[in-house]
Amino acid sequence: MSAPAPSPLAIVDAEPLPRQEEVLTGAALAFVAELHRRFTPRRDELLARRAERRAEIARTSTLDFLPETAAIRADDSWKVAPSPAALNDRRVEITGPTDRKMTVNALNSGARIWLADFEDASAPTWENVVLGQVNLADAYTRRIDFTDERSGKSYALRPDEELATVVMRPRGWHLAERHLVDADGNAVPGAFVDFGLYFFHNAQRLLDLGKGPYFYLPKTESHLEARLWNDVFVFAQDYVGIPQGTIRATVLIETITAAYEMEEILYELRDHASGLNAGRWDYLFSIVKNFRDGGAKFVLPDRNLVTMTAPFMRAYTELLVRTCHKRGAHAIGGMAAFIPSRRDAEVNKVAFEKVRADKDREAADGFDGSWVAHPDLVPIAMESFDKVLGDRPNQKDRLREDVHVEAADLIAVDSLDARPTYNGLVNAVQVGIRYIEAWLRGLGAVAIFNLMEDAATAEISRSQIWQWINAGVKFENGELATPELARKVAAEELSNIRQEIGEEAFAAGHWQQAHDLLLQVSLDADYADFLTLPAYEQLRG
Repeated sequence: MSAPAPSPLAIVDAEPLPRQEEVLTGAALAFVAELHRRFTPRRDELLARRAERRAEIARTSTLDFLPETAAIRADDSWKVAPSPAALNDRRVEITGPTDRKMTVNALNSGARIWLADFEDASAPTWENVVLGQVNLADAYTRRIDFTDERSGKSYALRPDEELATVVMRPRGWHLAERHLVDADGNAVPGAFVDFGLYFFHNAQRLLDLGKGPYFYLPKTESHLEARLWNDVFVFAQDYVGIPQGTIRATVLIETITAAYEMEEILYELRDHASGLNAGRWDYLFSIVKNFRDGGAKFVLPDRNLVTMTAPFMRAYTELLVRTCHKRGAHAIGGMAAFIPSRRDAEVNKVAFEKVRADKDREAADGFDGSWVAHPDLVPIAMESFDKVLGDRPNQKDRLREDVHVEAADLIAVDSLDARPTYNGLVNAVQVGIRYIEAWLRGLGAVAIFNLMEDAATAEISRSQIWQWINAGVKFENGELATPELARKVAAEELSNIRQEIGEEAFAAGHWQQAHDLLLQVSLDADYADFLTLPAYEQLRG
């Protein structure tokens, strides 16, 4: 390992946390500082490029596969690196934040993989950022057994061979970590903080356990962003002295621009690539964001009416499977976000059937695995993939050469018959307010109306409000989508919440703040690229 220089990074505006000295060591911070020094300028250039590309989409209302990378797509000879044993069977993956309880429950869930999330399922308080790292290190050293003080319930890990393999998700390129700044007072990108601390402390530890440092890469918008991650990986492996290719990364294809660069993204990461994932809610959010001024043909209906059987969503998922298997990578399906009710068996029965149908479809389409948000859904998803896979670890041999997707197919939003509804507007407001309020309290994954909501679903909620108003949508009840209607619905929801939870709980929460923030990002003429950017300015801790 290189001799670390004294870290020029400073921790600011942060109360000391228990055991933070185990994570925020001088050597670890020196590594993060070096990532920041070497790679943040390129990250900044790529964020500027995002804005330029978005301006081009606003001008043309279209996207196409890149002519300059046609040779990469046409070259059938290249493949991604062979999968390590720990990632060869990914038939069910569970997602969730890295708090102590979730860490134990996810590892014990029976899923093959746990997506340990520092991104959309985690509100980035300094406590969540640092103690999440503590919890993962404790899991690898089997020091995470604990008793919940409130419930008295004890949590302990199963034997190592029964635990899920961890694939960690750092924050996206656009998010900064305000508590860690360089000598000029510039915040370090959250991606480098999350990746750097985790990799520095755990890379060798994971190798000793027969696994490795595995990552999910969120919000990627181009192959050039994947190239930056690849360069980070090459540097990081050399820095700590582990073999090149030890890192494996799965890229979420959750932006519309990335859907046109799937092969190029795998190519850039080919020595470190594990697969691609179909991230449904962020993908819809990205379509709205990029084509928000593209007219009526890009107006999405209620989010729950955009199923994975919609023609433009079928094009996206089938192209993803074909692309992955052509290049020897895993294709991972989307989220089953249902949260079982302890009180309503009928709700569970209906929802379980929907989950089963969704996972059956993914397995039949050629996906190698899929996501769930709750341990109770693991057996359902497992059954769907077991039926197709049997004893095989994956179905990468299914090349799906029958799939032919044209550029226009991916943005054929108007192929949907469904229309926005008034109830859809109400639901978007309800989810937006309730999620943002929880996020401001430091919770990133929240059960709302029996669904696990995270930042991605809040993004699609506020984006749909914005889009419907700006497109002048008329609902089935004759009402026009206007700022006044959104304010009226939001005021009614705030009143309903007050009645539902009582004055004391309402006063103790961040309800008015959440209401105001939702309306800000839903009604401002200047559309915020990410809800979490203005929300982070209001997040305490």
